Amino acid sequence: MDIILLTKVDNLGNLGDRVKVKHGYGRNFLIPQGKATEATAANIARFEARRAELEATAATALARANERREHLADLVITMAAKAGAEGRLFGSVGPGDIADAVSSAGIELKKAEVRMPDGPIRHVGEYEVDVHLHTDVNCKLHINVIAE
Repeated sequence: MDIILLTKVDNLGNLGDRVKVKHGYGRNFLIPQGKATEATAANIARFEARRAELEATAATALARANERREHLADLVITMAAKAGAEGRLFGSVGPGDIADAVSSAGIELKKAEVRMPDGPIRHVGEYEVDVHLHTDVNCKLHINVIAE
C-alpha cells in the first residue's frame, strides 16, 4: 500500500515522504490516527496544497517539545513510596506515577511519553528515566525514590 506521510513517523519517514507499507499498518494505524493518507492522485494534490500548513504545525510541535525538554532537564522528581527495611518497595513506581508527579510539578507529561525498558522501579534509590517527547526529542528525567 502506497501512502503519503502527514507527520514524521519513527523508523518510517518524514513529512511528505511517499512510502510503501503493509495494508494493515496503513489502514489500521497510520490513516485513522491522521499520520498518513493513501497515495492517490487526488490525495497527492490535496497534500501539496496543505504542505505549508502541515510543515508549520510540525515545526510548532518540535519547538514545544524542545521547550518541554529544557524544563525537564533540570527537574529532579522526589517520590515517596512505602518500602521495607531493605529498601524494596511495597508495589512499584511506573510510568503513570512518574507522569502524575511531573504534571503536579507544573510540566505537562503523558504516561506514554515515559519510557522504562527495564520495567517499573521496585527499590529505593536514584534513577534516570527516558522521556520521548517527539520523534526528534528525547531526554533523561532524574527520579529519586525515597522510603515513606
